[in-house]
Amino acid sequence: MVDTQTAPYLFRKRGIYYFSRHIPTDLRAHYRAKRFVRSLRTRSESKAVRTASIWNDRLESVWAGLRLERIGLVSSANGFAHPLSQTPPPIAGPTMSEALETYLRLKKGGKTSLFETTANRSVDYLIAAIGDKTIASYTTPEAGQFRDALFARGLSSSSVKRIFSVIKAIVHLSITENGLACQNAFRGIYMPERNDVRKRKPIPIDVIRDIQRECREIDDDIRWLIALISDTGMRLAEAAGLLVADLKLDDEIPHVVIQPHEWRPLKTTSSHREIPLVGASLWACGRIVANVEGPYAFPRYASARGTNSNHASAGLNKWLKPRAPEGCVVHSFRHSLRDRLRAIQCPADIVDTIGGWSTNGIGQQYGNGYNLDITEKWMRKLLA
Repeated sequence: MVDTQTAPYLFRKRGIYYFSRHIPTDLRAHYRAKRFVRSLRTRSESKAVRTASIWNDRLESVWAGLRLERIGLVSSANGFAHPLSQTPPPIAGPTMSEALETYLRLKKGGKTSLFETTANRSVDYLIAAIGDKTIASYTTPEAGQFRDALFARGLSSSSVKRIFSVIKAIVHLSITENGLACQNAFRGIYMPERNDVRKRKPIPIDVIRDIQRECREIDDDIRWLIALISDTGMRLAEAAGLLVADLKLDDEIPHVVIQPHEWRPLKTTSSHREIPLVGASLWACGRIVANVEGPYAFPRYASARGTNSNHASAGLNKWLKPRAPEGCVVHSFRHSLRDRLRAIQCPADIVDTIGGWSTNGIGQQYGNGYNLDITEKWMRKLLA
């Protein structure tokens, strides 16, 4: 069933927009049909209008060339394609590297440096595998070759899926921004299940206590950072990007404020929270306040230029490796905190509040959530 026309040269058929124009009478001899029709492969009216405008401009250019050719002012050898195939000159569009520049310009605002690093790395993988081509010229078979090349590098299934999600997002934005009448070749590519995902393990509580004890003995900024994370379950970037002013030790309930900063945005909106300080985390914050000069709690990793969580991760994990079970890293403290709170039967929504995890359910989005009196009660139970 064909829907009514919604804009010049557009009509819908089963929800999909099509571009349609009558062939001018004086040019009919060049075509096999009286009408030029092309699917725009979209259900979005705004996108269809933009793409139809591009098709229309291209057709007008071709038709002008044919008329000039007919009166001898120009020949087809000068660049005007013969339209018997009903195909106007191809819309080249940007290359993948150009699409990446646009993607970062529009999307990286408020994101961490990891966002840009991940996008650059993903595109580097693509260019190394199948070249820096125009967005519209990539094909589905080439996307499959790209997938196989990533697996050949030894990347896990989760890593390959993550890279594909970045590439798909870049291509989608480029198609939309440029009004290209092409498909995203990287969508719908089959990802085989390889059972190679390495699940992060929690650190056993007795090992955590040994690590905390050693942190107190060494008593330096790296050990303060580990101790802070160990009894709060903070993400490493959250902790490394703190200000000294975020540590509220003089309040009735000592706590740390996790809030976005220019040098360290937060992963999600639910990450903005206050965590009561207890145990090793309270000790670590006391050492920071007493010893750190300047605004940043961990100036080794944070500055106005950004928070280098990758550098922090490498250093902390190197120290942890001989002290924690195989497969455990600094992020494992976060998994451990969730298990520790479960073990004392802490309600799930309070667990989510402390850890900054997104909570399912519309009802959980209403109100101001739990105050420090309630979350401190559960955090203190961790020390029992």
